[in-house]
Amino acid sequence: MKCFHSPNNFFRIRPSSPSLFGIPSLLRSPPPDHARAREMDALRKQATRFREQVARQQQAVLKQFGGGGYGGSENVLMDELELQQHQRLEKLYISTRSGKHFQRDIVRGVEGYVVTGSKQVEIGTKLSEDSKRYGVENSCTIGSTLSKAALGFGRARAQIEQERGNLLKALGTQVAEPLRAMVVGAPLGDARELAQRYERMRQEAEAQAIEVSKRQIKVSEAPGNVDNNLKMEVAEAKLQQLKSNMTVLGKEAVAAMTAVEAQQQRLTLQRLISMVELERTYHQRILQILDQLEGEMVSQHRRFEASSSPVVEDPMPPPPSYEQSNGIFSSERVDGSTASMTYFLGEVMHSYQAESDIELNLSVGDYVVVRK
Repeated sequence: MKCFHSPNNFFRIRPSSPSLFGIPSLLRSPPPDHARAREMDALRKQATRFREQVARQQQAVLKQFGGGGYGGSENVLMDELELQQHQRLEKLYISTRSGKHFQRDIVRGVEGYVVTGSKQVEIGTKLSEDSKRYGVENSCTIGSTLSKAALGFGRARAQIEQERGNLLKALGTQVAEPLRAMVVGAPLGDARELAQRYERMRQEAEAQAIEVSKRQIKVSEAPGNVDNNLKMEVAEAKLQQLKSNMTVLGKEAVAAMTAVEAQQQRLTLQRLISMVELERTYHQRILQILDQLEGEMVSQHRRFEASSSPVVEDPMPPPPSYEQSNGIFSSERVDGSTASMTYFLGEVMHSYQAESDIELNLSVGDYVVVRK
């Protein structure tokens, strides 16, 4: 009978392996190579299919030489259930591994954001201090509008940087730290250790099943050989013990991995929601500060423009002509045709500051000829 040997799979990797069972250094390890990860996944799937084929072939052989012991129909059913348990455990491992990598990516992103944001806080704080210093130490002959605006800008910028600092601190304590703790925590490592022990025992049981098959063949070839019968009974007893232990250990590993997966999914989702809420609150607060600052600066700018533009007033405006006072129509001929133009004289009731070259500066009491 040909001896089938199952290939290595993800559980046979030693615990010290940083890519699977070991817990790598969170920030010192390089980012995963996605191409290599896809290649490893393809190899792992291929190995899993090969293992399933081997298991089915072993079951067929054992069933053929059955008649009590491991080869009975009940034990074949148990093997099928065990295979399903093994497949579930492998899916749990893949899920928790992906979840761990995602948590690590979030931690790295948040920590990078904190480092960059801290530098921005430093720059913004320096700008705030410079603005406030100008507002305190400088004045202008035409007023203190710019000084007041600089003071307001400096105070607002200080508030903005304070809000940014609070956001960075909250992201570190409420998002990065809980996720980092789970990535390097004991539950995930303990669950993987159980899965590893289960896989080693499963491989040992597979090897023992092949040994039982060999003993059954020898017994069938020499039915009266007492030594062969005794060795077969010992091998079958050992196989049954391995299967019993493997079943118990497999259930424990599945339960532990399932609990880790649920905690991993729940915690990661909660931290993502917290990050979104923190950033939304931060931006709302920043918008309030900027709206208030803009309103103050625009008001100061308008007052500055109104006070800095001199208005020349003539205390003795020339008297209007008879035609202007009475709104008499005047006519002029343009290109051989007669065009009528109506105009009247108006007195300025409110002052007006010109905003362009084509407008007039008006003061109360001025007279203006209105043509349109």
